[in-house]
Amino acid sequence: MVNVIGMGYIGLPTALMLASHGIEVVGTDYNKKLINTLNSGQTTFKESGLDQLFRKAVEAGIKFSTNYQITDTYIISVPTPYDKFSKKVDASYVVAAIKSVLDVANQGAAIVIESTVSPGTIDKYIRPIINEKASQTGNEFHLVHAPERIIPGNMVYELIHNNRTVGADIKKVGERIKELYGSFCRGEIVVTDIKTAEMTKVVENTFRAVNIAFANELAKICRHDDMDVYEIIRICNMHPRVNILQPGPGVGGHCISVDPWFLVGDYPSLAKVIDEAMKTNDSMPDFVLCRIHEIMDETHILDKQRVGLYGLTYKENVDDCRESPTLQLLESQQRHLAEPLKVYDPMIAEDIVPNQYHDLDSFVNDVDMIVIMVRHEEIIQQRKKLEGKVILDCHNILDMDGVYHL
Repeated sequence: MVNVIGMGYIGLPTALMLASHGIEVVGTDYNKKLINTLNSGQTTFKESGLDQLFRKAVEAGIKFSTNYQITDTYIISVPTPYDKFSKKVDASYVVAAIKSVLDVANQGAAIVIESTVSPGTIDKYIRPIINEKASQTGNEFHLVHAPERIIPGNMVYELIHNNRTVGADIKKVGERIKELYGSFCRGEIVVTDIKTAEMTKVVENTFRAVNIAFANELAKICRHDDMDVYEIIRICNMHPRVNILQPGPGVGGHCISVDPWFLVGDYPSLAKVIDEAMKTNDSMPDFVLCRIHEIMDETHILDKQRVGLYGLTYKENVDDCRESPTLQLLESQQRHLAEPLKVYDPMIAEDIVPNQYHDLDSFVNDVDMIVIMVRHEEIIQQRKKLEGKVILDCHNILDMDGVYHL
């Protein structure tokens, strides 16, 4: 049996995928409300294909509990935030989960950490706990790091098709965990050491963050001299060895906006390019605010309450708001004691910010200017409803006359 710890955005899909491929699984989370929801037959967030996978896993016998299970294999998938001042990883959730697992784990159990951590985190925070418990009980436990590599909006597909990395102290243990993931994963699964696995996951997201920062900085440069950044990127990308990404209103989620800071926090004198790239990405919500004010002056919109932000989530077609650029923009507004702008997102059912709408028509009718912060499929399909409005398209998705860009 596999006990998956943490039924969030990563742990739940992983547990469901294992269960639906013949593995006995118990999903554990300390949140009683969440566990009760799962046991009532409902998922806890929106994701393409998740409900179907959930039904298949339930039919296969998956169970959900607030209790840690006595077994030989654990997968830890709990949050790993970072300290915004030191930029270092906060491993407290992983540490707490490990301690709880060690209270019940069988002799020789494999403890797989899926949570993304900075290089050296397992040696610094986790291994001492394992060694202490082993010396107290005489039991041996095996540490493994198998960082997740999936993205919200396409989790189910990527769980099956993406390549994976398994880091282990003992190759035989790593091969056993590789076989476990191989029950559903069609991608290549590489077995390596733990620190290499830690580093590769962080580097993957850092690479993407730096490339996004280049596009965002390019947008600022082009705005300064009134050049079309999208046309410039289009032409540059015609070169066979150039692939510039698209600029946007900021970077959110729990990977690209967080993981690179681990390297900055751990290697402050070395990670200079990464540090500046992250600062560039973090500056984009404020840059959007400046563009809003510029366009308001140009179009003679005097009332800020007639400006609306389309999109609250950190990316399109998901309900995940973690580190959302829109929330960052609203926080910046609040620091300047400004009245929050109107906001609408078709993926968010609950009120999470002031002036939030839950109907596109009402939102459009109550504003003169719309800022497209998220490229949800809805806004592309319903773009005719925006006719007559001043539009700041932060993603260059609308082929309409008179649209403003970053």
